[in-house]
Amino acid sequence: MTIHFIGAGPGDPELITIKGQRLITQSPVCLYAGSLVPEAVIAVAPKDADIRDTASMTLDEIIQVMQEAADKNLDVARVHSGDPSLYGAIGEQMRRLKELGIAFDITPGVPAYAAAAAALETELTLPSISQTVILTRTAMKASEMPPGEELAQLGKSGATLAIHLSIRNLRKVRAAVEPSYGSDCPVAVVYRASWPEQKIIRGTLATIEEQVRNAKITRTALILIGPVLAAENFSNSALYNPSHAHLLRPSTRPS
Repeated sequence: MTIHFIGAGPGDPELITIKGQRLITQSPVCLYAGSLVPEAVIAVAPKDADIRDTASMTLDEIIQVMQEAADKNLDVARVHSGDPSLYGAIGEQMRRLKELGIAFDITPGVPAYAAAAAALETELTLPSISQTVILTRTAMKASEMPPGEELAQLGKSGATLAIHLSIRNLRKVRAAVEPSYGSDCPVAVVYRASWPEQKIIRGTLATIEEQVRNAKITRTALILIGPVLAAENFSNSALYNPSHAHLLRPSTRPS
């Protein structure tokens, strides 16, 4: 018996991994975050499976279902949105399972920032523009940010920022990063990346708050900030440069 933590991907049912989908089809119990995981993802569960939406459940209630499944020797598909290692709240679940001696494993999923980049047709790490992506959030009703991880501090890097769980905090986001990026820095907001109702809003730090307000987007959106979002004059990658030798393409010298 195993609790399978499964990354469902960003929303498109076809963006779950083959392994994740297989585990759902084989698990008699399925717990899924209904507010973020579309029902199409868990539609492949066995017809007689015990399927529960955890959106309204507490940690204790979720663990109780897992414990009852373990007592019956039934596998559980615990389906989280995106990749469960990012803001998936699986840490406390795994800690409790370890205390109870219940086995679990983790199947990664496509994260929201990757789906957003695909929707924007953008590479987030362009040569000579940015080689770093920072995944972060801001403090709203959730737990406070640890010391040193404040957005203003992270923004000093000039890296591409992928800001989760912060769409209602755009004013503070702008105030925090504008000194480092400038008011004309490109910004993209992707609402429900890969879902049928996906929306993309492009703007700048100076304009994005009003644009998002006019679009009436208040949740389930990712904020991307950085020059890569509008870069055109960037260097080609050395990877495919004919003068760049590596293990699979060693340099050749004329005989």
